[in-house]
Amino acid sequence: MKALGSRFSFYAGFVVGTFILYVFLRQVWFEETRQADGYGNLGGRQQQMDEDVGIWKKERSALFNLDHPHHRGEDSRMADELYKKVRILCWVMTGPNNLEKKARHVKYTWSRHCNIVVFMSSVDDPDFPTVGLGTKEGRDQLYWKTIRAFHYAYEHHASEADWFLKADDDTYVIVDNLRWVLANHTPDEPIYFGRRFKPYTKQGYMSGGAGYVLSREALRRFVEGFKNKVCTHTTSVEDLAMGQCMEKVGVLAGDSRDSALRETFHPFVPEQHLTAKFPKSFWYWSYCYYPISEGPNCCSDVSVSFHYVDATGMYLLEYYAYHLRAFGYRYRYQPPTPKAYRIKLSDSRDSADRLKDRASGMKEPEDADDSSRIDRERDAGPPPAAGKEPAAAPG
Repeated sequence: MKALGSRFSFYAGFVVGTFILYVFLRQVWFEETRQADGYGNLGGRQQQMDEDVGIWKKERSALFNLDHPHHRGEDSRMADELYKKVRILCWVMTGPNNLEKKARHVKYTWSRHCNIVVFMSSVDDPDFPTVGLGTKEGRDQLYWKTIRAFHYAYEHHASEADWFLKADDDTYVIVDNLRWVLANHTPDEPIYFGRRFKPYTKQGYMSGGAGYVLSREALRRFVEGFKNKVCTHTTSVEDLAMGQCMEKVGVLAGDSRDSALRETFHPFVPEQHLTAKFPKSFWYWSYCYYPISEGPNCCSDVSVSFHYVDATGMYLLEYYAYHLRAFGYRYRYQPPTPKAYRIKLSDSRDSADRLKDRASGMKEPEDADDSSRIDRERDAGPPPAAGKEPAAAPG
């Protein structure tokens, strides 16, 4: 009798446990489906908007922006002038499995502000479109993809852009702010910009996740470096290998901080930089070339990029960057106007002030050997979520 009771308890527990597991998995499936549908709706609405205004011209597996997108009624003369004079080709590193999950949301948000966009994958997809680089997928393929992507950009688009930005499919970029960073430089300078890290190279190198941008001359030297064997594929750690090659071919690691010495390229999402406390053992402290500021001073008012941004985050950052405004304020930080554009910006400000005054009725006022360690340290991914106790960095 006791054995029968035990057997009944076992089967009853098994049935109840199976039912609970079924309910749980069904809920997970429902949430994922709903989230995917939500992302699809977001991307679908933006896609329809782009088709309505004819923003893209698809040519040679690239997307050419036909017009600088901005809101009707905005005084965007300064941004429009920079758009024409600081031409940026953005190439986005992605893969076949990420086109719908990640790359599509890049396509319908920040990449619309680039002059030319190329999505680099391991295989061609003429519908998206993507360029097939003939590599495998995986973290150990990142530098191969980077080498071939920059070669492709040089061979097919060298005369059509001045600067060449590499970004991941989970990086959000405010391209108009990037143009401000670049405006006082020429594409003939051998220089590149990004979030500057310091180990293993004399002049440092740029974080891969935060994205980095090469001048046309830097791109030419990079390609030539592989032709004459000055540069080779030495490690799969893409950003370090890139920095080592840049140093060998005489490309300067530029300072992308603003005039208040705040960083513009960021390797994590905004909330991590703004609210998290990085433990002193976290690799980030020993990698950053310039002193780290935590809290509101972490990030420039004209920040350029953030990393580890999911699909929803792409649309949130697009809204925050291009739509959200606090009424009644003039920006607290007035970045120095690029030298060649000073009169234009002054006219733009005066025009905006006159419009405001007219509306208000007021008078006008006045090393490669350590590459495996780098992978172990940084493969830990982003720091813990804000408000949670961070774990110690891997050794």
